[in-house]
Amino acid sequence: MNTFKDHAIAVVIPCYKVEKQIQKVINEIPDYITSIILVNDASPDQTGEILDKLALDNSKITVIHHSKNQGVGGAMISGFQEAVKQNYEVVIKIDGDGQMDLSYFDKMLTAIFEEKYDFVKGNRFFDQKMLRKMPAMRRIGNIGMGFLIKMTSGYWSIFDPTNGFFCIHSAVLKRVDFKRIAKRFFFESSLLIELYYTGAKIKDVAMPAIYAEEKSSLSIWKTLFTFPPKLFKALLRRIWLRYFIYDFNIGSLYIFFGIPLFLFGFIFGLVKWIHYAGLQMAAPTGTIMIAVISLVLGFQMVLAAIQYDMNAKNPFSH
Repeated sequence: MNTFKDHAIAVVIPCYKVEKQIQKVINEIPDYITSIILVNDASPDQTGEILDKLALDNSKITVIHHSKNQGVGGAMISGFQEAVKQNYEVVIKIDGDGQMDLSYFDKMLTAIFEEKYDFVKGNRFFDQKMLRKMPAMRRIGNIGMGFLIKMTSGYWSIFDPTNGFFCIHSAVLKRVDFKRIAKRFFFESSLLIELYYTGAKIKDVAMPAIYAEEKSSLSIWKTLFTFPPKLFKALLRRIWLRYFIYDFNIGSLYIFFGIPLFLFGFIFGLVKWIHYAGLQMAAPTGTIMIAVISLVLGFQMVLAAIQYDMNAKNPFSH
């Protein structure tokens, strides 16, 4: 028996080519949910008509139609804005393809209302059966990309950062700068990055993924080529704001001296290696030591900066 009926909770579902699955997804949403916001992201099939029909049969449903496709992020921004406008306490985001287990609503909402978290997201990587089915290349890619997103967002304790099943408190949602949220596949990652600046308290909830016949339109190669530049830009912004604008601490010193030392050691060593290799001569010991010491000291300082960042309190938290 849950007590969520006393809370105003909205479910937002971005809808694109889900004409076959959306009815089943709606039927599985618990009765205690106050509102269901369906965003038709200019779907070329019968999704829009089906959503309008569902709204006629269910007073909880609000339908938003996009005239142009904006991607999952664009659809969610429209849904978020509608939920904030209607003053809902919490917003839950699910997909319309039926690949999310809605029985986990209870765990997520408990973390929000009782444990006082601001943002709760699913983590599929606790599911050992799913991991065994996942190709090795995809596992490696997810782990590597997950680490980059952790470092960029400052949320080192989270995993499966691209999971689209999450729950967010409207008080935090109101502080998010929607202009900085990506409208397409980078949406989940950009949301995590922006949540850092709201000081949101985040929790992972272990849950399995449900895979049907639908295939993801986001390829691993597209992710590897498009995500890193966006992450690098966001990381530089976080470092600048976190360690040089809003605060200056030992972590700032590690970064200030560590990165230049490492880069100097690497570039100096490479230039000298090419130079002496061309002359077919062994590099002088002093030259080698300058490069090695700079590299080692710089690398150690960068590691110390990362360790400090992992343990430090978010300065934006309230």
